[in-house]
Amino acid sequence: MSSLPKIASIGFVGVGIMGQSMAGHLLAAGYQVHVYNRTKSKTDALIAKGATWHDTPGAVAAQSDLIITMVGFPSDVEEVYFGENGIIASAKEAILVDMTTSSPSLARKIAQEAAKKGLASIDAPVSGGDIGARDAKLTIMVGGEQAVFNHVLPVLQKLGTSIILQGGPGMGQHTKMCNQIVIASTIMGVAEGLSYAKKVGLDPAQVLQSIGGGAASGFQLNVLGAKMIIGDYAPGFYVEHFIKDLKIALSEAEQMNLALPGLSLAKSLFEKMAAKGLQRNGTQGIFQIYID
Repeated sequence: MSSLPKIASIGFVGVGIMGQSMAGHLLAAGYQVHVYNRTKSKTDALIAKGATWHDTPGAVAAQSDLIITMVGFPSDVEEVYFGENGIIASAKEAILVDMTTSSPSLARKIAQEAAKKGLASIDAPVSGGDIGARDAKLTIMVGGEQAVFNHVLPVLQKLGTSIILQGGPGMGQHTKMCNQIVIASTIMGVAEGLSYAKKVGLDPAQVLQSIGGGAASGFQLNVLGAKMIIGDYAPGFYVEHFIKDLKIALSEAEQMNLALPGLSLAKSLFEKMAAKGLQRNGTQGIFQIYID
């Protein structure tokens, strides 16, 4: 597009665990916020703070200078962008920002179709879970054009603290795959270390005190490991969504003939969780596979 719109109104499609906080930060920053969610009741708190409800993603897009999507699966992304009453068909002069973790190829498709309509777009998946969203300290990995990134950056800075343009369309999603690959083996290692501690008769909380400040330290150990120890499996990030991410990463790796055995094993363990009906647990719930 020849010029980028001044951003006064922001559409937010998908206000789940993370989207609630993210949209709330934008409201607090003084933007007009338009919202859509499949379950309308999840938008009640935002509407009470001043957000405006719309019945379709397209209706949100028609009223917004910038549209953020934060939905569950690539099929949901397809639906909100390309379905009946979708974003691409309804957006006027606007910038599209998909913050869902989705496939790089779908990010490129959105960019291509947006460009045909004179719309700008970036893919901007995030890491940090519910805590990062709540504290506006998300890591945001961006794919798209430099000019669009620069224009949108002040909005993204209301949501996160580490915001880096990684390359063209789809490269934000590729970066998120790197993130998920590292998490997959790390969270598995945390569960194995703590299950070892429990089996040998150590106090896992005391073990965490020792190893949490050493070379093994990090969010997966210190935050999610602590939750494992007390049996807190409430989701900051759903297992079913993590499985989706791992499948995307494995598919991309297979296309490049890249073997990732740790990722493959982690995927099988999380699928074992899902088979036990635990797919709505947080990822720290993998501990249950080791201690059951």
